[in-house]
Amino acid sequence: MAPTTLTHIHRPLLLLLLVPVMISHIPSAMSQAFNNVTVGSYLVATNDSLPWATSPSGDFAFGFRSLPGQEDQFLLAIWFAKIPEKTIVWSANGDHPTDRDSIVKLTTAGQLVLTKSDGLYLWGSVNTENVPISHGAMLDTGNLVITSTNSSIIWESFKNPTNTILPAQVFGVGNSLLSSRSESTYQQGKFQLRLTDNYDLMLNQIDVYTENPYGAYYTVQNVLELILDKSGNLQIRNSPSGNISNLTSESMANGEDSYYRATLDFDGVFRLYAHPKKFNNSNQSWSTVWYVPENICLSIRDIFGSGPCGYNSICELAPYSKINCQCPPGFSLKDVNDKYGGCKPDDTSYMQQCDQKGSLIAEEYYELLDMDFVDWPLADYDLLQPTTEFECRTSCLRDCFCAVAIFQDPKYNDGIGRCWKKKLPLSNGRLNMSTVDRKALFKTLKSEYNSSSQNPNHPNPGGGKQNKEILILAVLLGASVFLNLFSLASIFLVVCCMWQRKLPNFYSVLNTKDPDMNMRSFTYKELEEATDGFKEELGRGSFGNVYKGVLVSSYSKKVAVKKLDKVLKDGEKEFKTEMTVIGQTHHKNLVRLVGYCDEGEHRLLVYEFMYNGSLSSFLFGVLRPSWQRRMQIASGIARGLVYLHEECSTQIIHCDIKPQNILLDDSFTPKISDFGLAKLLMNHQTRTLTGIRGTKGYVAPEWFRNTPVTIKVDVYSFGVMLLEIICCRRCVEIEMEKAAILIEWAYECYSKGKLEKLVENDEEALSDLRMVQKSVKVAIWCVQDLPSLRPSMREVTHMLEGILEVSAPPCPFLCSSMSRSDR
Repeated sequence: MAPTTLTHIHRPLLLLLLVPVMISHIPSAMSQAFNNVTVGSYLVATNDSLPWATSPSGDFAFGFRSLPGQEDQFLLAIWFAKIPEKTIVWSANGDHPTDRDSIVKLTTAGQLVLTKSDGLYLWGSVNTENVPISHGAMLDTGNLVITSTNSSIIWESFKNPTNTILPAQVFGVGNSLLSSRSESTYQQGKFQLRLTDNYDLMLNQIDVYTENPYGAYYTVQNVLELILDKSGNLQIRNSPSGNISNLTSESMANGEDSYYRATLDFDGVFRLYAHPKKFNNSNQSWSTVWYVPENICLSIRDIFGSGPCGYNSICELAPYSKINCQCPPGFSLKDVNDKYGGCKPDDTSYMQQCDQKGSLIAEEYYELLDMDFVDWPLADYDLLQPTTEFECRTSCLRDCFCAVAIFQDPKYNDGIGRCWKKKLPLSNGRLNMSTVDRKALFKTLKSEYNSSSQNPNHPNPGGGKQNKEILILAVLLGASVFLNLFSLASIFLVVCCMWQRKLPNFYSVLNTKDPDMNMRSFTYKELEEATDGFKEELGRGSFGNVYKGVLVSSYSKKVAVKKLDKVLKDGEKEFKTEMTVIGQTHHKNLVRLVGYCDEGEHRLLVYEFMYNGSLSSFLFGVLRPSWQRRMQIASGIARGLVYLHEECSTQIIHCDIKPQNILLDDSFTPKISDFGLAKLLMNHQTRTLTGIRGTKGYVAPEWFRNTPVTIKVDVYSFGVMLLEIICCRRCVEIEMEKAAILIEWAYECYSKGKLEKLVENDEEALSDLRMVQKSVKVAIWCVQDLPSLRPSMREVTHMLEGILEVSAPPCPFLCSSMSRSDR
């Protein structure tokens, strides 16, 4: 009986002792449930949505984050949760922020899938293993993982980094980081850190559209892995046996009392940051403890790429490895809100003032402004040596192509004066106070002619004081006359409108903006004056000629005025088409319509002015454009066509895609022009019947078959033009005999494995035959005889950018019959 009695007495006491133990496990269980993401669960993007998952320590969180200043735009991201900055270290959709009510879901297939509120797919993780899924979890390391029921990891954010490495994260062969575009955005930028198959850890500039790297500006050889340890040391593993060496000094690390991250920043500098885990006030923030390279401005010496400050700009090192970017004399920011986006010339009229020899006609209206210690290495097209500063100035001033000259003073080097002449755009400019031996000379329009009322072709010989007196008298007299005439006209119009009981029309007369198209309506006289009587012809387009003009009332804004041929009946139809189409389109790769004239028999269109002319003159000129720039242009054109085909409110078929209808702005961004042949399709239509449109050599076969025409005619024309961009030759060149028809010759070279023939003597392209092959395959798919075999333009962009694999294309035409006829 004693043992039984003892058990009954102690049972309540035992329960009391167990309660605290049981309670202590409740928060842990609840926390674990909260940290895990269950299969089938989802999170909706709202401003007050909580993190979907938090690491057990609470250091990291995963979920939706609204962008600063854009509360309706969200990133699916991982961030430091305990510090005030909430610094983002990984994001799924940096290039494409999503809107409110978007959803991320963990599917039964083991994928995280992000969709917009309307169901449009944006991003998804990859699951290559066919195993049952357990859950997703946010680990204390900052690694987001999806695990199977046997506890194996089938996907993790550490293996798919964006721009940051965290402690315990292993950066191995094939991994890469991509910088953001600017300090305040998460879009992909122009710098890359990668560990190559040759075990080289490299920092590169990249082409932002194709992600093809330029030359490395920082390299560490014999690297198997890059590791950031929990004490803040960046280490490299040199061999499988585990030999480890430090990139950073151990004295730089602050131990385990700090958070660490190694980030490839927007300016191309790879920095190691530290942040105290315990802080007394909100002023404590990330501090830089290590970085490479030491001077990004001087490290990049590529002839290609825009550098950390953009084209035509000057990079100068600031404290803490930061950079200052400035525009040289005669240049201004391309985007006033982006100081790292590059500069544009304030005036390039000298490019249009050339004789047949390339000499400047009106050189007396231009001058060269000096700036010491500045250079753009390698990007020169001519070198004069030995020479003097006077000869250097004179040569650049008289040369239509010369935008900047760099003069090297002979007294600071080997006694030989040198002059490097450069043309726009200028790449990788830097200010280096140690280069005392050289100065930059910038060509600009003289200040007395740099006025909206002056034209270098017709300078005012009076000048100076006399001009000012005449101007003052003219303004006073003109203002007086204008006020009197305006008063009389206003009274007359009001009386007439009241008499006709149509007073509202009076206000429409005064409104020069088309409310539906947000464009200016010009009078014929205004455009006649702007073009100086349609004096300077820029080119001949379909249904009319194009002239250069200057809108004096818009701060001397240069424009291209298209004067539609009034004797053609189709001219009026083209005008209505262009007005409807261009007035409602807005895309960086489409030429912008500034305004129009619809006065009596006159039909004119006013476009933004493109400083670098057409793609035709760019491709088929004396100098072969660089391979990288040609590929950038091809990608830009493709994106413009995607917009026309899929993203407009009204689908647009251009019908005349060719190099003459692609214009290049001051940064060589391609813009599709001439919508005169565009055919509109309403939302419920996919095909249209029409007469043959387009230009010989670029016209799709279905035009000649009297069959319905679809957007695939533009795909065909793009394919022909892509081959021209690759080969830098026209689609038909009779004198080349067997290679006269480009698409036939290109397929022959491709099928026989002789792609190098297409880019013969093009060293840059020959060193990138992998991209040449991919581009040729894409072009051959585009020129398939059957429209159904051609890809969409969205698929074309994805193939060019490496998102989609490009399979081997079939023969695009009746190859067998052609072979028999050849016999």
